[in-house]
Amino acid sequence: MKVVAALSGGVDSAVAASRAVEAGHDVTAIHLALSRSPQSHRTGARGCCTLEDARDARRVADVLGIPFYVWDLSERFAEDVIDDFIEEYSAGRTPNPCLRCNEKIKFTAVLDRALALGFDAVSTGHYARIVDGPHGRELHRAVDPAKDQSYVLGVLDAQQLAGAMFPLGDSLKSDVRAEASRRALLVAEKPDSHDICFIPSGDTGGWLRDRLGAAPGDIVDAESGEAVGQHDGAFAFTVGQRRGLGLGRPAPDGARRYVVGVDTASSTVLVGPPVLLEVDTIHADRPRWCGAAPTGPVEGAVQLRAHGEPVDAVVEVMHDSSDDRVVAHLRAPVRGVAPGQALVIYDGTHVLGSATITRSTRGGGGVGPR
Repeated sequence: MKVVAALSGGVDSAVAASRAVEAGHDVTAIHLALSRSPQSHRTGARGCCTLEDARDARRVADVLGIPFYVWDLSERFAEDVIDDFIEEYSAGRTPNPCLRCNEKIKFTAVLDRALALGFDAVSTGHYARIVDGPHGRELHRAVDPAKDQSYVLGVLDAQQLAGAMFPLGDSLKSDVRAEASRRALLVAEKPDSHDICFIPSGDTGGWLRDRLGAAPGDIVDAESGEAVGQHDGAFAFTVGQRRGLGLGRPAPDGARRYVVGVDTASSTVLVGPPVLLEVDTIHADRPRWCGAAPTGPVEGAVQLRAHGEPVDAVVEVMHDSSDDRVVAHLRAPVRGVAPGQALVIYDGTHVLGSATITRSTRGGGGVGPR
């Protein structure tokens, strides 16, 4: 097959590309230029897409003896990922930009261009597996549970899976680094990137304030209704947050308070005890299925964060006149579910699809506005 290997400049994509070459594929390496003003160097393990990463990607291609190109998708990335991120936060939702990047950039913009150029597939360093099932290709969890990235790939549809390759899905991360050393790849010991790639400082709240401006408001105790602090922008808070609240008045019993609701329209942040975070029913819209949509309730599990534990649930697909939506009935309550997060649906290791959380409730009650 003719394969485009997306090289980020890190160890995972480097080993994935080397395996594609070793498998006998006709491989061409690409590096995605996603930043309009890339930094020269990384700061520790934060961020990616720097000029240093581009140089590392080129060195890997040279070692593998494959062609190397840089594809500038910075404008598309800004529109589909960064602008979406800002819009979601300004509406009081908590998005996951990695899902949007996989959906809109790596497996839409990149895959579409690759297919148009005569390639058959795009290879990446994601830790996930593609399995041939009775009804077509299926997305499954990786063998290494600590590195599994199937959650952020749950937005891929059947057509996108048909053009995807994940050579690392059956491997442990430790084995991948050891293999990179054996292959004399200079990125073998390079630290993994963390946090949001376009916010290398890790200060999401400050980054948002620079773009949305300050919007002062009250932090209100959800039980008493009293103002217990102030903030510079409700958009910088997320349900379940405990750190960085700066409360001027402690709870009467001295217990910790958590963010239990955010209302950007009134610039109000609600805080309260962790019990107010407990929910057992999650509503989500805009479902995307990795294959055919389920025809009935799914007895499986849902995952609510990229590194969260799966929660047993019964998932219903509701067919409305305007659009489909999903309701997940959890077998046990969970805490800290925020609108905007992705709900990814599993049947064992098999990823069925994902949807965007709109609200969550507990026994018919809510957890405050968000």
